[in-house]
Order: sequence, then structure tokens, then C-alpha cells
Amino acid sequence: MGVHRDAGRVVRKGRVTERKAGGSTEDQALLQRQEPDFVHEDPWRVMRIQSEFVEGFDALAAIPIAISVFGSARMARDDPMYEAARQVGAELAGAGFAVITGGGPGVMEAANRGCQEAGGLSVGCNIELPFEQRMNDYVDLGIDFSYFFVRKTMFVKYAEGFVVFPGGFGTFDELFEALTLTQTGKIQHFPVVLFGAHYWEGLIGWLRDRPLSEGKISESDLDLFQVLDDPDDVVPHIQGVLARREGPGPRDDSDPRRQPHVRPGKADAQ
Repeated sequence: MGVHRDAGRVVRKGRVTERKAGGSTEDQALLQRQEPDFVHEDPWRVMRIQSEFVEGFDALAAIPIAISVFGSARMARDDPMYEAARQVGAELAGAGFAVITGGGPGVMEAANRGCQEAGGLSVGCNIELPFEQRMNDYVDLGIDFSYFFVRKTMFVKYAEGFVVFPGGFGTFDELFEALTLTQTGKIQHFPVVLFGAHYWEGLIGWLRDRPLSEGKISESDLDLFQVLDDPDDVVPHIQGVLARREGPGPRDDSDPRRQPHVRPGKADAQ
């Protein structure tokens, strides 16, 4: 592990990963069923997982209050959402927030770019994939991860909210994890913005037509996120949610079970 400067950026690099034949990743090796002699490998894999947590905690512990921004890596620079994400990154930086993304192209690049151009701290948490994903050029503090679940912990632990732009499976994964953690009281007053009403209207309609109408979620669960279309509205909404926190500092120290949206008896997260 080391830290080096590249064209004014501070890039933190984790351990060197030797890519296996066929382009497999550490996540694949961990999750696949193995022969009984796996016991000679998995205990050591735990140490590698532990080292990723330690490196991530060490690198991010001192960053300013941050917002994680998600969205498609496949979004071209001429897409209107790219410019919107760039503006949101700049607005967040102007309000004193650091911006955390997955460190890749598309929406991630746009948000990192806007943040960096506005003088904020631009953070990228990159992931090892079977196909190479390089860190975008607008990351000030970059961390490479081999395990998705370690990386996802960093997105939530070191952010005070999410801004979610149009994206695919990875974007949905982060969105619903944040909503589940809030619904079950694991995190509190965690603002989640869905940016781009037209993109999200089908999903929201389905949530109302099926899970809500069948009693699988509550009406209040749909208040855990806010749909916005104007980059200028994102920061005021986030600041408004954070201002309702009861505990001292940026995090709420009150009992999460007393929050009105929490349903302790629900088994949604099990």
C-alpha cells in the first residue's frame, strides 16, 4: 500500500492484485463453491478482506462530510445527465461536502469532475472487474477494492446521503441497500435523491402498484427518497434532511428504533 501524487491528485493504491487466468476476480473466488480443500485458502482470504477494510477506513476517516453519487458508467459525456451530475458535484463541493463515487467513467466521472473543478475533495472507490475499469481523471483520493461488499461499506459509512442518477444493476443495488438500512433503523435521516424523474417514474409506479398495494412496504417507506430534476435543488434537500437529525454532530445518536419510519418487526432485510 502506498500514496503517490499524479498530476496534483493524491491516489491511494491498495495491494497489488494478480489477475487470475480467465479474468476472474477475488469476489468470484470467494463466492463460488469450492472443493473441500478450500479450508486451506479461505482463512487467509479473510486476512485480505480485513486488509481492505483497514485500508479503506484509514484512507477515508479524515475526509469532510461527504455525499455518495451513483449512476451509469456507460453514460456518454454528451448526455444531459452527465452535465447534470457535473453540476451536482460542483454544488455539493460549494456547500462543503466531499463527493464519493465508484471512481469510474460516466456519471461517476461527471460528479468527480464537478467536485474537483469547484475545489472540493473528489473521492473514488474503484472496484476490480473482469474487464478493466480505470480510475477517472478527476479523483483526488482514489482507493482500489477487490471486494464489492467492502467497497459498499465505504459508500455508506463515509457518506451522509446518496444522489442516485440513472443507472443499471449496480446503481439499483446501492439505492436499495441505502433504503433498507434507513427503513430498518441502521442509518438515520439519510437523504436519498433520485435524480431524473422520467427515468425513475416506472420504478416508483411499480413500488406503488405492487409492494405498497400488497402491504409489503408502507406509505412512509416511499418518503425515504426524494425525486428531483434540478441540480440546484439537491443540496437544499440534503441539508434539510440532515438538519432534522436529533443527535450532536453530523450523525444522529438517538435510538433508531424511535424513528417513525422504522418497522422493527419487519423481516424485509432478512
